[in-house]
Amino acid sequence: MSKKTRRAQASISADIIQRIPRVALGEFPTSLIVANKLQKKIGGPEIWLKRDDLISFGLGGNKVRGLEVMLADALAKGADTLVTGAGIQSNHVRATAAAAVYAGMHCTAVYWGEPPLNNDGNYRVTQMLGAECEFTRDNDRASVDTFIVNIANKLNGQGRRTYQIPRGGACAMGVLGHVLAVIEMNKQCNKLGCEPDAIVLALGSGGTYAGWLLGIKLLELPWKLEAYSVSREPKEVSYQVAKLATEAAELLGYDLKFKMEDVLVQGGFIGDGYGLPSIEGKQAIELLARTEGILLDPTYTGKAMAGYLDGVKRDEFKDYSKVIFIHTGGEPAFFAGDGHWLQ
Repeated sequence: MSKKTRRAQASISADIIQRIPRVALGEFPTSLIVANKLQKKIGGPEIWLKRDDLISFGLGGNKVRGLEVMLADALAKGADTLVTGAGIQSNHVRATAAAAVYAGMHCTAVYWGEPPLNNDGNYRVTQMLGAECEFTRDNDRASVDTFIVNIANKLNGQGRRTYQIPRGGACAMGVLGHVLAVIEMNKQCNKLGCEPDAIVLALGSGGTYAGWLLGIKLLELPWKLEAYSVSREPKEVSYQVAKLATEAAELLGYDLKFKMEDVLVQGGFIGDGYGLPSIEGKQAIELLARTEGILLDPTYTGKAMAGYLDGVKRDEFKDYSKVIFIHTGGEPAFFAGDGHWLQ
């Protein structure tokens, strides 16, 4: 990369950073390391790991990045209560509860389904942080969306000033936190001489991918995005990502329109469903643990790594010399349940 290009990227990065409000929660940058032993075991291109699992707040995970921006927006609007939701082992909900404590706010967490029999993993941490937990009594994940609105309205009627965060934190304000992640990693890559051909990541509610898509576009980086859906079918999530990236660009003052065709997503690695461990995911988790001593989680990164391993076997990465896998965190979910899926 030429000095002229780096100067241009630095200028754009500085402008973007100035436009994004945030409350500092974590310590950045997170580390970027090469996984030589993993690459030697599986072949394929040189693989690096972006360790967002090590974000130093609320047991980590890249959901903290989006929350820094949403929390700043909530405080600017005078809110005193964060209302959000997802599944019982949600990293996002756990991190939101921690952010609320840090800001001296209340937090109400909405979960789909019935209250669990076991108080473990992320759910235990969320309760420890003092969040008020509500259940939709409906196993449809979308039931959370309606409950967030209804509970927020109820709390507003009681004198609270609520700030609603959509399921999984997938909203334009949250996307901006992941744009900052692109800026951060580009600086690291320039310093380390690590120019990736592709970025590999898990794709759930779409906020992370949307941020990386927008950030790469704004900085005119040559990186390709290789994403593996762990939640929805590719067509559905592609629409969601394009919508979120377009809305986030508008917040930054950029006239960029993203289409579904801009979002490359691979399916086939969800397993029996979102949040349910898969055999391939288990094997991927064990492989990274036994080569690099690093743990992935069964909901997101384990399944994304399974997708990457399959891609390497199929020579889908044969034209790449270097890839970076985004470790988005989620280890607390590793300690939920009886662990039978690991047997």
